[in-house]
Amino acid sequence: MKLPGIEDVRAAAKRIAGRVHLTPVLRSETLDREVGAQVFFKCENFQKIGAFKARGAMNALLAQPEIGAGGVIAHSSGNHGQALAYAALQAGLPCTIVVPEDAPRVKVEAMRGYGAEIVFCKQTERAEVCAAEVGKRGAVFIHPNTDPLVIAGQGTASLELLEQVPDLDVIITPVGGGGLIGGTAITVKTLQPSIRVIGAEPEAVDDAYRSMQTGELQPRVANPSTAADGLLTGLGEINFAILRKYGVEVMTVPEAALLAAARFHLERMKMVVEPSGATVMGLIRGYPERFAGLRVGGIISGGNTDFGWLNA
Repeated sequence: MKLPGIEDVRAAAKRIAGRVHLTPVLRSETLDREVGAQVFFKCENFQKIGAFKARGAMNALLAQPEIGAGGVIAHSSGNHGQALAYAALQAGLPCTIVVPEDAPRVKVEAMRGYGAEIVFCKQTERAEVCAAEVGKRGAVFIHPNTDPLVIAGQGTASLELLEQVPDLDVIITPVGGGGLIGGTAITVKTLQPSIRVIGAEPEAVDDAYRSMQTGELQPRVANPSTAADGLLTGLGEINFAILRKYGVEVMTVPEAALLAAARFHLERMKMVVEPSGATVMGLIRGYPERFAGLRVGGIISGGNTDFGWLNA
């Protein structure tokens, strides 16, 4: 299995330049005082389609000009689906997204808004349903987190962060399927190997944590209960290999902590962050002794939410 490298991330950065946003880095003095650290949030919630996944999807399409009339297809609970639909719309290609029946309506409607055709399925059957639709449509499958072009595209967020904020000690990202943390590890550990890379994972969906602890890829949790819908996908094999190669640490975040963090983002920082993206702040606030005195970079993965978690 050939893993993507820094040259792939740099190529992706050139390819998608001008087609996605250079997202800002924001801070909270209140948070810094609370945890005794300097925390810099790379705000991918302000990215095209409201999530970092615009980077990977755009790179995957632009790098494959041979994609034909069948267009592209993926399975997604929302953010990758929106990203691929947006990229396909820009390229004038049809797009089909296989979506779990319990996906947030706001994300489903956004996918439709970008012109995607939606095919609903059970959460546990989306890979099988997607494979069947590929055969019917002759579409090119773009995996949400294990496609090397997608991983390279996601790595461009940390490439920007390293340029925006010098001398970081730690960079933290959410971890679900592993595309963002994988791309981050490739970029950061190649360019600045002294920086620690940590994945923040909900306790309720802890397959990445268990995989890193045991040294073997573990199955995803069946029927997990978490508001972090963007992190329900199990860690991919290629992403697990990347995390092991670069010595990434994965830590888990209790549900109450990630929900409190999402509320903190909203009430104190005045910005919308979905629970999946709030795992980063949840981890920092939950383990202040791990980050005290450090310069901490955190990638907020997205801001697409229906706010149902506010009632939790």
